[in-house]
Amino acid sequence: MSHYSPALFTELYKHMEWADATLWRAALASPGAQSDETLLNYLHHMHLTQQLFLAFWTGTPAEPIARRQPSEFTLPELCAWAQPYYAQARAFLDTATPDVLARPLVMPWVAQYEKQLGRKFDVATVGETAFQVVSHSTHHRAQANTRLRAVGGDPPLVDFIAWIWFGRPAAPWD
Repeated sequence: MSHYSPALFTELYKHMEWADATLWRAALASPGAQSDETLLNYLHHMHLTQQLFLAFWTGTPAEPIARRQPSEFTLPELCAWAQPYYAQARAFLDTATPDVLARPLVMPWVAQYEKQLGRKFDVATVGETAFQVVSHSTHHRAQANTRLRAVGGDPPLVDFIAWIWFGRPAAPWD
């Protein structure tokens, strides 16, 4: 059985949405970010990964999501494409029982990585992959913040502890 609890994910995903929206607010306000392909690629990869895992958890076809390329989006369009994910992920996680979180989940690309690395992988659970989404998003959010600074933007403070200090605010999508 998974040791992840739905309550933990409620907090982690509220923070992730706030942090992502805060980063988006800064990126959209930065003239240098509007045409930066590297920043667009970081943000696209982060949100594509979020949406693919949600598709795996819910049994939704992932192929239409996987086909979306960064070149199909402007920065504002990518933000609009990414935003609905958070409510969908919360809806799934809010109803996920410990048994659902403990369910094994094999992603389609695992065999490719096993072959590349020459070893067999253990199977992850839904809960472990839900935590991976948070961790993976944190990694790419940091890359995007670094890139935002490089193009003249003002990268926001989006750490989990900052969210706590600020009173756990809602995501600033407006």
